[in-house]
Amino acid sequence: MKQLKEGITTGSCATGATLASALWQMTGTCPKEVEIDTPIGRILRIPVYETEQYGKCYVIKDAGDDPDVTHGCHVEALVELEEKEEGMITFCGGVGIGIATEEGLKIPVGEPAINPVPRQMMVHELKKVIGNRNAKVTISIPNGEELAKKTLNGKLGIMGGLSILGTTGIVRPMSEEALKDSLLFELQMRRKQGHRSVLLVPGVAGERMARKHFTEPECAIQMSNYVGFMLEESAELGYRYALVAGAVGKLMKLSAGIMNTHSHVADGRNEIICTHSALLGARQDVIQELYESKTTEKAIEILKREHLMDVWNQIAKKAEYHCKIRTGYRMEVRVVLFDKNGKIIGDSAYDEDEMLKNV
Repeated sequence: MKQLKEGITTGSCATGATLASALWQMTGTCPKEVEIDTPIGRILRIPVYETEQYGKCYVIKDAGDDPDVTHGCHVEALVELEEKEEGMITFCGGVGIGIATEEGLKIPVGEPAINPVPRQMMVHELKKVIGNRNAKVTISIPNGEELAKKTLNGKLGIMGGLSILGTTGIVRPMSEEALKDSLLFELQMRRKQGHRSVLLVPGVAGERMARKHFTEPECAIQMSNYVGFMLEESAELGYRYALVAGAVGKLMKLSAGIMNTHSHVADGRNEIICTHSALLGARQDVIQELYESKTTEKAIEILKREHLMDVWNQIAKKAEYHCKIRTGYRMEVRVVLFDKNGKIIGDSAYDEDEMLKNV
């Protein structure tokens, strides 16, 4: 089987271009390539290109073998240095960078859609070069507004362009069959090692959240979007228990029997929230407000205000029900849902008697 090529995130591209811009101005020469650190400890060597504007550099996004709409786009950066030494670095969105217009995103309303981890990466690299000097960093993607129409940015409340994303700095290819093969291999390997329980999480962030609360199961596998596939194969291999844990915005889909959680397969999150809220007695105007909310975080705010947060436990219980059906009732399953801060807000094992005591 062909080894799929990894790529780099838009966050890594922006970081490389930012570092190059600073080096150009500090040394008088634009580098042909730069090295940057990634959050997972890998060092990336990235080719850099200069624009006609002094100090403005760009990196060509390489998504590897991942089917990413941003593949081949130019991620530009211009660093404007100040003489003040207060350690202040601010970020601006240039052409093709979206603006956050809805509450509940990883960035505040009105800010350019440059996510926290890429910001941290840029600050880390800049400090190596400019020390404690203040700087303004402007990121641009010339055709970003057009490319954004092929993404879910508009639905999420990011308007006018793309987001600068990435939590690891690396894009891992998502060819479906290749990914399923590798996931199955890992399941088989862990089972041969004697594991009979498994923690299934969507990715790095989900595993990090889960490990704040659970040390068991010892065996953890990042399943991407393939929840149904992983549950079926786990049951087939003789696993007896699965803890399915991750961000509420993704895993709530399980409560509707959606077992591939990729946004291009199915969504239905607002419908799920509205249904369970109605079952718990939410007023029609509240249901309408929930239906119109563009992010899960906004829905959480509404449910907190209305004292309806037990919706998430009910959603988790329904998700567990569908997961057990998918395994043919051959496994015990628990579903845990986290908010954006890694706090448990939904748990299919939640004690209803305890819940009533806390009302």
